[in-house]
Amino acid sequence: MARRDYDLFVIGGGSGGVRAARVTAGLGKRVGIAEEYRFGGTCVIRGCVPKKLFVYASQFPEHFADAAGYGWTVPEATFDWPTLVANKDREIARLEGLYQTGVERSGGDTFRSRATLVDRHTVLLEAEGREVTADHILIAVGNRPSPHEALPGHELCITSNEAFHLERLPKAIAIAGGGYIAVEFANIFHGLGVETHLVYRGKEILSRFDMDVRRALHAAMEKKGIAIHCERIFHGIERGADGRLTAHLSDGGTLVVDEVMLALGRIPNTEGLGLEAAGVELAPNGAVVVDDYSRSSVDNIWAVGDVTDRVQLTPVAIHEAMCFVDTVFRSKPTKPDHDCIPTAVFSQPEIGTVGLSEDEAARRHEALDIYRAEFRPMRNTLAGRDERMLLKIVVDAATRRVLGVHVLGPDAGELAQVLGIAVKAGLTKDDFDRTMALHPTAAEELVTMYQPSYRVRRGERVS
Repeated sequence: MARRDYDLFVIGGGSGGVRAARVTAGLGKRVGIAEEYRFGGTCVIRGCVPKKLFVYASQFPEHFADAAGYGWTVPEATFDWPTLVANKDREIARLEGLYQTGVERSGGDTFRSRATLVDRHTVLLEAEGREVTADHILIAVGNRPSPHEALPGHELCITSNEAFHLERLPKAIAIAGGGYIAVEFANIFHGLGVETHLVYRGKEILSRFDMDVRRALHAAMEKKGIAIHCERIFHGIERGADGRLTAHLSDGGTLVVDEVMLALGRIPNTEGLGLEAAGVELAPNGAVVVDDYSRSSVDNIWAVGDVTDRVQLTPVAIHEAMCFVDTVFRSKPTKPDHDCIPTAVFSQPEIGTVGLSEDEAARRHEALDIYRAEFRPMRNTLAGRDERMLLKIVVDAATRRVLGVHVLGPDAGELAQVLGIAVKAGLTKDDFDRTMALHPTAAEELVTMYQPSYRVRRGERVS
C-alpha cells in the first residue's frame, strides 16, 4: 500500500487542533492542519481573548469612580469604541500569527482552506482543489452561536461573533440568554455605558452554577443598572422606520433598542464536512460522538474540543488534544479527565468556581457542611462601594473532603485556578484550616471559617 501524505491531518485551527498539530509535528510526525477562517479558533479570534480585553475596557468607569476615595482626582473620562476595536484587532492578529507559525516551526504544514472528508483517510482542500491522505484525522472544528432561526426577526440580531466587530457602540442593547456568554456581554456593554437588558427564560441566571453566587450576581448586576428579565423570552424582533429594533417579549412587554444579541447556545460545525459519508456517527445536535479516548465511530478519525459537545472550554480542548497525542503517537492511552474543572464568569463582580455546587453535592452526598462568608472587600471601603464579596465552601460532612468552592468578587477567576489544585487533590476542610492565613486578603477567609454556616442533611438545610 502506498504511503499516505500525512501521519496526522487536523481539520480546524483552534486551540485543540493547533495544540495537537504542533505537538505531534514536534515528535517528528508528518502533520497537516487546515483552517478555513483564522488560526486561533473561537477562543483567540472571537471568544475568550477578545472578550477578556472588552471586560478590562468595561471596568475602567468603576476604577475611575473608586479612585476618588483614594485621593485621586480623575478628569471626566471619554470612551472611543473604534479605538478599542482596532487595538483588539491588532492583538488578535498577533496571536493568530503565533498559532500558525507555532505549527510551522514544529515542522507541520498549514493550509488556509476549508477541508472536508472524502473518505476515512482522504481530505479535500477546497481552496486548492486537491486531496491529501492521512493515517489519522482529527476533527477540531469547534462550534458557533445558534442563530435561533425559529425566532421571527432573528436575521436582525447579532451574536457574540458580530459583537466584537460592531461599527458603533449601541445606545441600548437587549441580550437573550442567561449563560456565561450572555451575562459577560451584559456586563461589558453596561460598563461601556450602554443601556442593557438581559432576557432569560429561566428563574435565575447562570444555571449549573451555585445558587448563592447566581443570586448574588443577579442582585449586583441589577444594582448597577442592568435590567434582568427572567422567565421571559423573545417572541419576535422588528425594525422600525427609525432603524431601531423592537423586541417583543413573552409577557407582552417590548424593549426598544439598537441591537439585539442572541446568546442561546451553540451548534457544532459539522455540516457539510463529509463526516457521515466517512461513517462517523453524529449526535442529534451534530456533535461528533467519541469514546473515552476521543475516538469516533471510525477508528482512525478522532475529535476534540467543542465539536464533541463534552465540556466547551478552551483548556479542556487543549487537554483533550494532549491526551489524543499521548494515545495515538506516544503509545500511552490516556483518557481526558473532565472532573473538577475550574471555571470563571468574567462578570462584574466576577465569579470563580470549582467542584460541586451545593445543590449538586446534596444530590450526591447525604450530609454536607456549608461554610459561607459574605463581606465588603477592603478595596471597596475607601472607594465607598458597597459591593460585597461571597466565599462558599461545600464540604462532605462524612469525609471532610472539600467538594466545591465558589467565589464572587474581585479576581475570583484567579482564585478559582489556585483553588482548583486543592479541590482536585482531594484536600479536606482540615487541610484548609491548617493553612496559615495571608493577611490582609479577601482569600484568607477561605482558611479561617472554622464552623459551618449551616448543614445540609438528605438535601434539606437543618441548621
